Amino acid sequence: MSFLTPVWNYVDALVHPSAQQDALTAARHRAFIAPRLLGSLAALASFPVYIAIRGVPSGLELGVFGWLVAPIVIAYFLSRTGRYEDAHIISSLSFAGLAAAIAWSTGGIASFTAIWLVVVPLEASLSASRKVVALASIFALAAAGLLFALNALGLQPPANVNTQGSLAALGILSAVLYAAGLAFGVEQFTRMGTGLLNAEEERYRLLARNMTDVITRHGRNGAVLFVSPAAEPLFGVRAGELAGHGLFDRVHVADRPAYLRALADAAALGEARSVEFRIRRNSDADPHGGHFAWIEMRCRPLGPAVAVSSDREVVAVLRDVTERKVQERALEIARKESEHIHSAKSRFLATMSHELRTPLNAIIGFSDMLSNDSLVLDPAREQEYAKLINDSGRHLLSVVNGILDMSKMESGNFEITPEPFAPAPAIRSCCDILVLKAQEAGVELKTRIAADLPEIVADRRAVNQILINLISNAIKFTPRGGRVSVSAICDGPKLVFAVEDTGVGIGEADLPRLGEAFFQARAAYDRRHDGNGLGLSIVKGLVRLHGGDMDIRSRLGAGTQVTVRLPINCEGVRPAVEPIKLVTERVRDFAAAASIQVKKSA
Repeated sequence: MSFLTPVWNYVDALVHPSAQQDALTAARHRAFIAPRLLGSLAALASFPVYIAIRGVPSGLELGVFGWLVAPIVIAYFLSRTGRYEDAHIISSLSFAGLAAAIAWSTGGIASFTAIWLVVVPLEASLSASRKVVALASIFALAAAGLLFALNALGLQPPANVNTQGSLAALGILSAVLYAAGLAFGVEQFTRMGTGLLNAEEERYRLLARNMTDVITRHGRNGAVLFVSPAAEPLFGVRAGELAGHGLFDRVHVADRPAYLRALADAAALGEARSVEFRIRRNSDADPHGGHFAWIEMRCRPLGPAVAVSSDREVVAVLRDVTERKVQERALEIARKESEHIHSAKSRFLATMSHELRTPLNAIIGFSDMLSNDSLVLDPAREQEYAKLINDSGRHLLSVVNGILDMSKMESGNFEITPEPFAPAPAIRSCCDILVLKAQEAGVELKTRIAADLPEIVADRRAVNQILINLISNAIKFTPRGGRVSVSAICDGPKLVFAVEDTGVGIGEADLPRLGEAFFQARAAYDRRHDGNGLGLSIVKGLVRLHGGDMDIRSRLGAGTQVTVRLPINCEGVRPAVEPIKLVTERVRDFAAAASIQVKKSA
C-alpha cells in the first residue's frame, strides 16, 4: 500500500455526497480539493523553514502565507456544499486578488507576479464550465486593468530593492508548488476520465457482445456501417458479411421496400420507426438457400434532432420475432376455428332440428293416439302406429349414437378393439342388411369382392359401421333406377373398399369439407336427401383410428366414389389419437343445443 493511500482516502471522504453518485463528478471534486488542500498545507508547513532562512518576514510575506489559508477554506466550502462552479469562481477571484496585490506591491504591471493573472482562466478551464471560465477571465482582466490604472494615476508604491529578491524566490517557490498541485490534479482527473471512458466503452462492448438483440448502424442508402456480434447466431453468417448491403441482400424481396422506407424516414424525418420483415437465415449452410425468419427492427436517427437530413446515420435494433409470429398465426387459426365452430353450431341447430323434431313428433303423436281411449282402432292400425313409433325411436337413437360416437372419436376416448377376421363375409353381411332398403328405393346394389382377400386385423364393429354408412349414403343419394357398387381388393399392405354410386354427385366447392362434423353438401343438389351430416364424419374418424385414409371423388350429376384404404394389420400402424379440446367443446355445445331442441319439441 502506498504511503499516499491514507491521503487519497481522506480526500475521497471530503467529496460531497451529491457528487459521489457519479464517478466523473467525484473525480472533478477530488481534482479541485486535493491540490488546494495539499499544496496550501505544504506551503504553510514550509513557513518555519522560510523564517529560519530568511529571518523576520515582512508584512507582504506574512500576507502571502496568510492567503494560503484561502484554498483550504474554499476546499472546505466545496466539501460541505457540493457547489462545484461556485467554488471555482471563489478560487479564481481569490487567486486573481492575490496576484494583483503582490504585483501592486512589487512593481505593478511590470512585476513578475503579474504574469500569474494568466493562470487564473487556465485554472478555471479545469471546471469544464463556460460560466466559470468567463468569470475567471473577467477577474484576470479586471486585475490587470486595475494595475494599469494605479500605475497611470501614480498610486504605485516604490519597489523595495532589498525584498525584491526574496519575494521573487517566494513567488517562484509558491508558483512551483501551486503548479505542481494543479498538474497532479489534472493528471489524476485525466487518468480518471480515461479510465471511466475505457470502462464505459468496455461495458458497452460487453453489452453488445452478449445481448441477443442485434445493433446496427446505417449510413447513406441504408448501408450497414456497424453490426454487433449478436448478428452471427441470428443470421447464421459472420458479422462482417452483413456490412454494406449484405444485410439488405438477405431481406425478403417483398419486404425490402418497407425495410428501406423505415431507414429513410428515420434519417429524413428525425423520428423513430419500427418495421417487421423477413430475413434469410443460414443460407451458406443450407444448399437450398436457407429459411426465412421474422425480424422486428426499431430504428432512430443519430445526432441532434435539428440536423434533419437524408444523409444522417441511423442506429437500429433488430430482434427475432419468429416465435411471436408463429403464435400470432396460431391465434389467427384459432380465431378462424372459433368462427368455424360457431358457424357449425348454427348449421347443426338448423339441420338437426328437423332430424330430431320429426321422429319426436311422430312418437308423441302416434303414442297419444294409441293411449286415447275415445278412439277405436283396429289391430292393423295399432300395429302400423306401433311400427312407426319404433322406427322413429330407432332413427332418433341413431342420431344420438352418431353424436356420441363423434364426440368420443374427436376427444380421443373412442377405443377400437382389433381382432382377426375375414373381410369378405363382413362386406356381404353389410350389403345383405341394406339390400331391402335399396330395393325399396329402386336402386340396384352390386358387389365385386376379390377372391384372394386376406384376413385382416381390425375392429369388426367399426368396419361394419364404415361400410353401412357409406352404402346407406350411396343408396340415399341415388335416384330410382340408379346403381350402387361395392368392391374390395387387396393392394399390397392395405385392404381397399370402394363404394360407387350413380347418384346426384357433389360439387367441387363442397368436396374439401366432406367429413366435417354436421356438414352437409348444399341442399340445392336434392332437397329431399336431408341428413345430420355425421355419417361421413364418423367414417372418417373410424378410418383414422385404424391408421387408414379415405378419398372422395364426385361430380354433379355423375355420382360419387368413396375409397377407403385400411391396413391389413392396424395394430402396428394406427396413430395415437390425442384429445382435441376445441372439437370436444364443440360437440359438447352441439349436444347441449340438441338437448334444448328435444325439450322444446317435447
